[in-house]
Amino acid sequence: MSTGQPHPGVHPIDDELVRRLIAAQFPQWAGLAVERFPSGGTVNAMYRLGDGMVVRLPLVEGGAKDVWMEREWLPLLASRLPTAIPEVLGAGEPGEGYPWPWSVYGWLAGENPEAGALSEPVLLAKDLAEFVAAMRSITLPGAPQAHRGGPLAALDASTRAAIEELRGIPQEGVDCDAATAVWEDALRAPAWDGPPVWLHADLMPGNLLVGGGRLTSVIDFGCMGAGDPACDLFPAWNLLPAEAREVFRETLGVDDSTWRRGRGRTLSQALIALPYYRKTNQAMTHNARHVIRAVLADV
Repeated sequence: MSTGQPHPGVHPIDDELVRRLIAAQFPQWAGLAVERFPSGGTVNAMYRLGDGMVVRLPLVEGGAKDVWMEREWLPLLASRLPTAIPEVLGAGEPGEGYPWPWSVYGWLAGENPEAGALSEPVLLAKDLAEFVAAMRSITLPGAPQAHRGGPLAALDASTRAAIEELRGIPQEGVDCDAATAVWEDALRAPAWDGPPVWLHADLMPGNLLVGGGRLTSVIDFGCMGAGDPACDLFPAWNLLPAEAREVFRETLGVDDSTWRRGRGRTLSQALIALPYYRKTNQAMTHNARHVIRAVLADV
């Protein structure tokens, strides 16, 4: 059962620590303004550095491997994708009492999209499908295993435990029997029998940037790697309304089995996140509630 607490082992980070790290390792940027950038993320802290950069530091030890992975793969992926992705400008190392690697990236302008408030949902759906298709088409060898790329059955115990926990929180109003039925349908869907494909594997609204209603950037590739293509269908339910959802599916040409697995994965993530974060992270719980409503309405 979840405790409703943030991830354990969070390292304290503040403006002064970031200034010291920059001054010690990147003196050419020491005079630039440092300002915490608000984010609903739970693994990294972000700080604006001047007008054109952002510093991203893991809050927990598990985020350190994401730093190394982005340094290795982002330069190789950038030219192969139709949408801007982060560019690593500086590779920071442990220091000043901070224990993990960290990075400085170029700033990417835009706003996180919000479900229910999209100005161009159909066009955004096409943009997202184009990005996912481009990821799938990448043939770079040696891809890591995507964080969410494994068999759906591996999520069964944690998903069912979350459903039972939500039965004990009636104020959330989750139809737990309906959620169980959707989850079991996803488990019955045939498994992916093709080769693993490249995935972003964390296409949450907080990892997307839009301008004028269109997708301008995709950020936070810490979960990327190869796996089941169903793992990159998350936006269908965590962001897009019904009409745009169908455009997303049609543009990608998603078969029924992959769609069912993708719906199940998206629901599983939301079911697990809601009781875990409901007292500590408003952004995560708001999105989880939206996903549960969208999935159950979809079926």
